[in-house]
Amino acid sequence: MSNATLHNQDEITRLGVKVGDTVVIRRAGDVIPQVVSVVDTKRTGSENDIAFPSQCPVCGSQVEKLEDEAVARCTGGLICAAQRKQALKHFASRKAFDIDGLGDKLVDQLVDADLVHSPADFFTLSLGDVVGLERMAEKSASKLLSSLEASKQTTLAKFLYALGIREVGEATAANLAAHFETLDAIRDASIEALVEVQDVGEIVATHIFNFFNESHNTDVIDALLKEGINWPAIEKPDADNLPLEGKTCVITGTLSEMGRSDAKARLQLLGAKVAGSVSKNTDFLVAGEKAGSKLTKAQELDVEVWDEAKLIAFLAENEK
Repeated sequence: MSNATLHNQDEITRLGVKVGDTVVIRRAGDVIPQVVSVVDTKRTGSENDIAFPSQCPVCGSQVEKLEDEAVARCTGGLICAAQRKQALKHFASRKAFDIDGLGDKLVDQLVDADLVHSPADFFTLSLGDVVGLERMAEKSASKLLSSLEASKQTTLAKFLYALGIREVGEATAANLAAHFETLDAIRDASIEALVEVQDVGEIVATHIFNFFNESHNTDVIDALLKEGINWPAIEKPDADNLPLEGKTCVITGTLSEMGRSDAKARLQLLGAKVAGSVSKNTDFLVAGEKAGSKLTKAQELDVEVWDEAKLIAFLAENEK
């Protein structure tokens, strides 16, 4: 064993651990080394209290620690070098910017070659930057640059999801976009305004608020917008004429064109109640690939079944 981690501030306080202490370690479970106690008799008087940083030691962003959580976290996900590769992979993923040809291995290469530091850097890459990387001949590099250009046209919901805000998945991103309609409104929203969004509680609202109040994050967002990232204006459906008002639906199976969370949020915006199980009160079932018992039950109850093509057509017609 070479090291044991202890990053829980409450546990450090409980144990009374200081910098320079000798501690007792045990094997927790099969392999995990756990700090059990301090050997007080080994203290020399030169030990120092452990002071948790208010800013990330890697990128300088503010550190966030919620009252009901033990872990302190950096809020600089988009620019923090310690989080960079995973943040960039998430940004390029299918449910986010869906950049064809920009897989995990290529992201690793771009970061390792010091070509990409933040998401906006993807859109400043040149053919010369990419050609010469492993498995990137001129044809592949040209295709990647075309994919990057095409991905600039997105939606506000996908843009928000791509930012990697903690606990903001597809459904929450879609709800935020529908509620506020513009990025500026979200950036300026208070915690009180954010909790008015469907399925957003105080904890998630705090994550969103802190993210948009970290200058490093807003700098990256501004850089992305400067590179031409855009989306169509959101037009809310008439609240008095929601096509699925009073309807209950269920989603099952794998959807290839959108995530189930995204589909759920979009159906809810059109008035539907999305349930978790099929019953006699279900109006229709959206069945993707590999639909299982829910599809069987829907057929037994003579519930209307939509395939993904019908769902996409319905959304295209009604999301005006």
